[in-house]
Amino acid sequence: MKKLVLASIFLALLIIILSAYMRLMDAGLGCPDWPGCYGTLVVPQSVELVESANQAFPERPLEAEKAWNEMIHRYFAAGLGFFIVVIFFTSVAKKMRGSRGPVKLPFLILVLACFQGALAMWTVTLNLIPVVVMGHLLAGFAVLSCLFLLYLRLTPYRIPGGDAQIRPYAKFGALGIAIVVWQIALGGWTSANYASLACTELPICEGDWFGNLDIVGAFSVPFAENYEFGVHDYQERATMHVMHRIGAIITFIYLCWLAITLYKRSSSGLVKRLATMMTLVLGAQVLLGVSNVVYSLPLTVAVLHNAVAACLLLVMVLLTYTMYRKY
Repeated sequence: MKKLVLASIFLALLIIILSAYMRLMDAGLGCPDWPGCYGTLVVPQSVELVESANQAFPERPLEAEKAWNEMIHRYFAAGLGFFIVVIFFTSVAKKMRGSRGPVKLPFLILVLACFQGALAMWTVTLNLIPVVVMGHLLAGFAVLSCLFLLYLRLTPYRIPGGDAQIRPYAKFGALGIAIVVWQIALGGWTSANYASLACTELPICEGDWFGNLDIVGAFSVPFAENYEFGVHDYQERATMHVMHRIGAIITFIYLCWLAITLYKRSSSGLVKRLATMMTLVLGAQVLLGVSNVVYSLPLTVAVLHNAVAACLLLVMVLLTYTMYRKY
């Protein structure tokens, strides 16, 4: 089962990358129905099927490239769902045979995967309403993190000789995870509302950004028939972007403090390496975020920004899990 969990982790990470690519290519509604695409399980290709699809959805004529982006993402997501079902029933079967191993965590992952599927459907049927799009993103990160935690649970390891000095800092690692998740949520909200280019200057935003803040409007969900390309005004989008940047500064300062503290206090080479890894991944994420602003959201950089956010979260899970271990 451990190999299957590892494969699921890589698949979940790939799906996060594909999701970011799809969103940046404005392909979130590449298929206006769910779970198929214009009423079929594959993108319509023949002239007859294309005409039929356009007649069925006259408000959204078929764009093959966007539709394929959407369906490839769904195919991989379905594959991950199948893997998760197998993991759950394998863990239950092992438990029934008297073997030791986690069952509650696989069940939680299965529940999260089902909820993720529902969010995927609502993303399409509710026309990219931002709160659902952000929830879909967070659920994907939650599935990835729980799969990684399950892999750690199935992998027995100890810090050689133990390291009681860092045990009190485990709670700070958990807080670090919460801060990273919150920052991911802010990024998801910014992206879901098409506010990634609302601020084009560093370090915060151009103009009188503080005086123009509209917190209530920025985190509201106005009624609209379709949320594609966003429905908030510029002031509200700029506020979203500013909040994401302020969150990035807070995240950077806190994680740097945590890494330095652990590096100084720990006697374990493993913890020191994890703290160093966290710092390097954090630095890469900051550089990608700055590059998104400087170079006006290039596709490759923006996709990597999502992927490295996932990697940073996994490093935080690994570091915190290591500190919570009983030695």
